Amino acid sequence: MSTDQPPSGQPPEEDPFLKRPQEPPPPSGGQPPPGGPPPGGPPPGGPPPGNPYGTPPGDPYGSPYGGPPPPPYGNGYGGGYGGTDPLSGMPPLAETGRRVLARLIDWVIVAVPLALIGIPFRIYDRVTSDDDFGDAVGGFDGGGQLVFQLITIVAYVAYDTVLTARNGQTVGKKLMKLRVAMLNDGSTPPMNQSLLRAVVLWLPALICCACLWPLLLLILILVDKPYKQGLHDKAAKTVVVSVPR
Repeated sequence: MSTDQPPSGQPPEEDPFLKRPQEPPPPSGGQPPPGGPPPGGPPPGGPPPGNPYGTPPGDPYGSPYGGPPPPPYGNGYGGGYGGTDPLSGMPPLAETGRRVLARLIDWVIVAVPLALIGIPFRIYDRVTSDDDFGDAVGGFDGGGQLVFQLITIVAYVAYDTVLTARNGQTVGKKLMKLRVAMLNDGSTPPMNQSLLRAVVLWLPALICCACLWPLLLLILILVDKPYKQGLHDKAAKTVVVSVPR
């Protein structure tokens, strides 16, 4: 019986959503492969005198070897300006309409249980009571509503964080054939990036800006080029892409 053990530190399997490397296109018929000698052999007379490397004098790159300049610095997302597109090898970006529908589905999934949980906390008393606002906040109702608000924040943030870190899909995104991916390599966001994304997505809306914050995120997704990122995507360096059907 073999006693071979798998190498330590190697994961059992790779993330299935990682980018796929792009294969170079095959050379067209009759054309030499890139980097090969030009048709017909070298020009008569060989390279210019005084330059043993075959590069013309006064090389525009300022290098005696005729090589190109070093690549530009990266832009923080895994590709340099003018370099390889970070989205190369990933599915197309998600349509905005499907993203909105997925978010509404997720909101309802969390909101319905919270509506039932809120009954013991008497969160609806202010709607039916004639008491002044100060009385409601200063009494038991105010304390119950504060606890319920904390429960609401934890519920939305935890829902988005756990499901996104698991496979990049909340229930809404799974139904809409979408997923969240890291922009630099297309992998599923790790837990810390998923938590950061969920906090930026939900916290302002649940504390103070229930209408303005979602509207601001939607506007940014519509106008952002080329990755269609909201503030939550920019904070976590993620994108939302379509899942092959």
